[in-house]
This record gives sequence, C-alpha cells and structure tokens, in this order.
Amino acid sequence: MKKSLLLVLILTSSFVGVFAQADLTYYLPDGVSYNPDIPTPKSVIGHEVGEFHVTHDKLVNYMYAIDKASDRVSLEVTGYTHEARPLLLLTITSPKNHQNIESIRTQHVQLTDPSKSGSLNTQNMPVVFYLGCSIHGNEPSGTNAGLLMAYHLAAAQGPDIEKALENTVILFDPSFNPDGMQRFAAWVNSRKSKSIATDAYDMEHNEAWPGGRTNHYWFDLNRDWLVAQQPESQARIKKFHQWKPNVLTDHHEMGTNATFFFQPGVPSRMHPLTPARNLELTKKIGEFHAKALDAIGSYYYTQEGYDDFYYGKGSTFPDIQGAIGILFEQASSRGHAQESTNGILRFPFAIRNQFTAALSTLQAVNALREDLLNYQRQFFKDAAAEGAKDPVKALIFGSSKDKARAFHLAEIVARQQIEIYKPASAQTIGGKTFEPESSYIIPMNQAQYRLIKGMFEKRTQFTDSLFYDISSWTLTLATGVDHEELKTMPSLGERVTEAKMPAGKLIGDKTEYAYVFEPYAYYTPRALYRLLEKGIRVKVATDPFYHPSGRKFDRGSLLVPISGQEKSQEMIDFVIREIVAQDGIDVYTFNTGLDYKGVSLGSGSFQSIRKPEIAMLVEGGVTANDAGEMWHLLDTRFNMPVTMIPLNVFNTASINRYNTIIFPPGAYNAISESAKEKLKSWTQAGGVVIGLENSLSWLTTAGLGKFDMKKEEEKKDPAKPRAYADIEEYQGAQQTDGAIFESVVDLTHPLLYGYYNGRMPLFKSNNLFMEKAKGAYSNPVVYTSSPLISGYISKQNYAKIKDASAAGVSAMGRGRVIGFTENLAFRAFWFGTNRMLMNAIFYGPMINEASSR
Repeated sequence: MKKSLLLVLILTSSFVGVFAQADLTYYLPDGVSYNPDIPTPKSVIGHEVGEFHVTHDKLVNYMYAIDKASDRVSLEVTGYTHEARPLLLLTITSPKNHQNIESIRTQHVQLTDPSKSGSLNTQNMPVVFYLGCSIHGNEPSGTNAGLLMAYHLAAAQGPDIEKALENTVILFDPSFNPDGMQRFAAWVNSRKSKSIATDAYDMEHNEAWPGGRTNHYWFDLNRDWLVAQQPESQARIKKFHQWKPNVLTDHHEMGTNATFFFQPGVPSRMHPLTPARNLELTKKIGEFHAKALDAIGSYYYTQEGYDDFYYGKGSTFPDIQGAIGILFEQASSRGHAQESTNGILRFPFAIRNQFTAALSTLQAVNALREDLLNYQRQFFKDAAAEGAKDPVKALIFGSSKDKARAFHLAEIVARQQIEIYKPASAQTIGGKTFEPESSYIIPMNQAQYRLIKGMFEKRTQFTDSLFYDISSWTLTLATGVDHEELKTMPSLGERVTEAKMPAGKLIGDKTEYAYVFEPYAYYTPRALYRLLEKGIRVKVATDPFYHPSGRKFDRGSLLVPISGQEKSQEMIDFVIREIVAQDGIDVYTFNTGLDYKGVSLGSGSFQSIRKPEIAMLVEGGVTANDAGEMWHLLDTRFNMPVTMIPLNVFNTASINRYNTIIFPPGAYNAISESAKEKLKSWTQAGGVVIGLENSLSWLTTAGLGKFDMKKEEEKKDPAKPRAYADIEEYQGAQQTDGAIFESVVDLTHPLLYGYYNGRMPLFKSNNLFMEKAKGAYSNPVVYTSSPLISGYISKQNYAKIKDASAAGVSAMGRGRVIGFTENLAFRAFWFGTNRMLMNAIFYGPMINEASSR
C-alpha cells in the first residue's frame, strides 16, 4: 500500500508543484529484506536514486563502496576512456563461487571449444549474465537503475537471491559510456528547477550540441562492438571474450512518447547467420519481462521497429557469439520529468522499468540456465562443422605496399579471438602476392566460423528491405586491403594473438642529398605532417621517377631534400628515423638527382607542400558523429591539430590563419551572408574548402563550387496504387542506410595519390547521387555501371548511383573547393577511404584548374 501511494504521488504531482521524490521502497521488490551492512545508494551519492541524475564520479564511488561491503562483489577497472574516466566491471555471484571464480570461468569458456565442450555437464554450471547500462550517455535510466541493481544484488536476503547468485555469474558494467554520461548528467542537473519543468521546450530537455549520446570523440559506442575502435569498446570486448556470457542486456532509451520495448525485434530483420533457436530463447526470456512489467502496470511492446541485423550493435553482437543479446528501450524523460502523450513521464518511473527488466532477466537466465548453456555449446559445435564443410578453406589478406592497413584489420580480427596466422611463405593468388611480413591468413575451420562470415561476407539478398542500421560492413573492403578466398589451406606460420604494427626500414647508404618515401603507407600523412610541423621542406612528385637501383616511385611519392633546408641534417635524420620506426614507412636514400627514365629530382614535377592549418565547422546543424569521426582521424591517427569552430563563431571570426576548412555533413543555414562572402574571398585567395555529403548542397547554393545532384524523374503517369498501411515500409526501403559500391578512380589525380588499385570500394549511407561533370578531367572517382558489391539499395536508387560521380573539385581563383558525396572516415574502421580526405588537405592547393567541375 505504501508503494502504491508513493507511485500515485509521483505520477500525479502538479506541473508546478514540488516533485514528490521516490525512495528505495518505490523501486525494490516487495517481500525482500536487505542487509543493513550494505550501504544504500543515497548514503554514498548523497541523494535518492532519481532525485538527480547520478554523475559518473558518484557512480564509481558507490560501486567501490559495494565492493568493499559485500563478499558477493568483486570490482575491477578494465580500462579508461579518452577523458581518463575508469571503466568498471563488477563480478557479482555467491561467495562460494567467488572462491572458485577462475575455475568457473575456465570451464564455462570451454563451452565455446567444440573439442572440449562435449564432456561438460551443464546441469550444475552457473550461467553467465552480462548486464550493461546506458551506452548512450543521454539515455540515463539504465545507469541509474544500475545503482539499484548493484544494491539489490549485494544486499538482498533470502533463498531466492542466494539461489540466483549460486547459479549465476553476473558481469555488471554500470556505465558503458562514462564520458557521455557525465556530460549529460552535468547538463540536466545544472538546469533542474525545484519546481520540475515538464515542458519539452525547457532547456533541461534540450542539450547543447553534441549532446551526451556519444563518447569524447562523438562516436556512437553502440555501433563499435564488432570493430572496437574506441577504448571503451576494446575494454568491454576483452572481458566479453574472457567470459563468453550467455545473455547480455543493453539498456537504452527512446522517444518520450513511447512506452517500453524489449526484444525480439522484427523477426524478418534478424541476420541470417543467427540461428532460429536464438529467436526462440529471446521470446522465452521476453515472457519474463512481460510478466514483471504487467505486475507494476507498465506498458510495453516487442517485435516492432528494432532489429538484430548489424553485429556491431550491443544487442546483436552476442547473437553471433552463441549468446542472447537483449535490447531494452525505455521512453525517455530526458531530464527529471517531461510531458508525454501518456501523461507526465518522470525519471524515477523510467528507472523503475529498467530495474524491473534487469530483475526479470536474472529470473529468466536462472529458469532457462541449462537451455542457454546447451545452446551456447551447440552454437559453436555447429559453427565449427559449417566451417569444415565450407569450400573456402581460408581467407588471406594483406598489402606489401601498405602494411599498416593490413595490421589494423588483423588487430580487429585478433581482438575478437578469431584464430589468425601469418603465412609460412609468400603466396601469389589472383595476380596478387601476399608476403609473410604484411599478410595474414584466417582459417575457416574454427569455432568462430560464423563470426568470420559475419565480418567478411558480401551479401546482396535480404528478406526485409528495412534496416535499423547499416546493411553491409565487409571488413576487407572497409580497410581496402588485397584479399582472396582460398580453396586449399596453405602452410601456416605463427599464430597472431596480438597484432603488432610493423616498423619500416631505412634503405640505402647515408645520404647528404635526399630522402624519398612512397605514398602507399596508411600513415604517410602522419609522416608528412611530422616533417612539416618541424619546419622541414617536403615536395610531392606529380610524375613517376626512379631510384638509381631501378626502383620506380609513383606519383605522390615524397621527397625530402637535404640542401636548402632551414633545419640541420641532424634534425632531418632524426625525424626520418622517427618515420621509419613509428609510422611503419620504408624510406630510401638518394645520392643523386639524375634520372633519365623518369623525372630528375630537381624537376618542376616536384611541388612543395604547405603545412595544413585546419579548421572544421561544428555545432548548429553539423552532424556530430561525422564531425567526430574526422576529429578522431586527424587527432588520434595522424596527430594533426584541428580548430573546431562553432557556426555562430564562424560568422564573425577571422579565418586568415587557416588554409583548409572542412564542412562535415550537416545544415549550414546559420552561416550569415557576410560570412559567405568572407569564405569566398578566403577561398579565392588560396584557401581549400572540403565538403562532405549533404554539405555539398549548401556549398553549391552558396556559390562555392558546383556539385549538382541527380534529380527525381517526373512521373507522367499516376503512381501505382499501394495500401496506406505500407507507407512507412515503402519510404523506409528507399533509404540507403549503409552499403558498399564499386568505383573507378583516376590514380594520376592528386586526390588518389597513394592508391594503387584502379577500382575502389566506397561506403555509402545516403541518397546523394552526384551528376558527372562535363570536363574531361573532372571526375576522379566515378561509380561503375554495376556498382553494388554488398548491402541493400532500392531499385530506384540503384539506377541513380550507376555512373554517378563521388568526388570533384571546383576552382575559385587560387583556391579549391573539394567535394565528396560519401563519409570517408566512417566509424573509424573504414580505413580504405581515409587517404582521400588527407590528400584533399595536403594536395588540394595544387590540383590543376583544368580539372574543375
């Protein structure tokens, strides 16, 4: 009765009245006693759960307090975020299990090894439940519910909790995204009124750009599970594989006017590599959620809207690992309370739903313990059997020209505990040579066969035409490395358990004349900036030339002359050694500039490179994810500073200190007319503007370049009749959410320096299809006439992408405006197109005016 009365107060408090705050009795289940020696959340964080949004520092303090007070809990720091916040993982189980925790873990992991799993008896094995909270920082009800879950698991008393802890090892991550969580909590707490503002227009409900959803570099961490490019993901994946959990829950929030969602998602949108048994078990677990939510009068839905297709999402990644991933989506109050179509939605109510779902999951994994354990064992047995039957016996990938990209792909693969090896000797396949130093082999006959397929397959046929996320992510195409499928197993060299970045070599005798390095290596831009930042003059070759040994150097090769430098030879030698050791680049010494086969080193074909001074526009209508990906690329991969200018600041700022300005995807209507004129004058004086995706439309209308998109053809006849109920499905099917297409590239163009294959896979996640320019030299990157490699695209859009242009340059006086229709740094794992962006930065000023669109 007490709990019901409190609920009435919470739900019916007036818009302007003082908020009726919930205490623990509102959340915790009836009939359970709690150990008084375990600290309550309020005793540590200083307020009731839901009264404020818990900040990450307070959350950490409480988790340490629980760890200290309870013999059921063991806490470890698994890593740190970009902002140096600790990533915590609590292992929660019975004291008896803690005494044997390593043997329990070792035995459990053997379920994923078909050579050992058959002898295991699952009747008495604990099930492993991974509970993760709020990977999106501004979806905080999960993390705040985590306070309650930690308290309940540590303090609850009685035979039910003791049995559950005896049968379960709970891996509890109270905050998947500490940096985003802290950013959001600080926003809403600092704008909370004593009389809670429920109006959606209130500043509490309207975060400043970029919002708290993402991590420090504005990455959506819920898209990073498979490729693990962020430190939060790397720490999490490492623990996932150490334990191989049976169920993983991922607590999110959605629109304020919704209710509560739990998986399964839309069954027809489940990835075909996921067994049907996964859906059956997900539905059984869902019955526990429904019963628990019914008991507290909460409304919910399932099998709608969301899907289980992209294995890079938290609730789908476990599905390709023999586990069950469960997505929870709670309607969001976004602050402390907000008006909705279902009444006033208050933060404590959202927290209680998440806590209830966490408890119902614990009940479900205990009730279905043997089913889940046996499913995991069978999953890996079946996967290994499928791998043994596959006519493809292994995948080989690598690049002798670019060892770094091959390394980064091997790093992704090894991180997922896939068996990967060096070849025992050089392999020549399909005209490509794979050297042991720069190549890797993945045998298909292994327990992680399905995960390998999920990472590398090319798929163009789908049961459904709607996708919650991308429809393709083939990693060999994303990294742009040479690769082949092998029908016979080659001799394997050493196993790679942790990929290591290969160092370069200094080739030739000591020189007092020149150093030269080829353009192919991924970290060539970092090496180039390293030199320019030290004040060392560097030139780029616009024509091929030859080393005295006869080795050919292609366009884009970089020349570091010794004479005429303001820096000493000792300084130059030192930086060159850094490039060899840290950037993985082979550097050649030249002792003569004479070349009768190509151009001599004193030729005008070598053009001086200016040091980039880069600004990037942010805030306003700029898309934070895309801007963050470029910030991350420049800052962490290439060690290049970038000034991020808010649009309102750009309107009045002097931009003369910069020579390059990047326009990420977004809307730029906030740029004033005077700022447009300022930008035009700056460009005409020699500045380089780089625009991506839909920013090209603004650049075109602003008179900065000409990037015309293909228009919809006017229909002369009435549209074919369709059912009204099909509107959303039809419109959704016209979205190109993320697929891979083939393009033809002009390797002589400065935007393509460093590429060596005339065909390039591009990732497309928009419906922008640029008309080809009329100039003979104006289309450096063009989609082929049959471009689809992998993923989904509608028939109407497929007709448009054929022979469309993907990149172009417009000349304005001495400046250049360079446009790309695609994201060149997608989610930090699309290594293959990063170089085009870097080439635009370094070589944009020297692009010939005759190639202008």
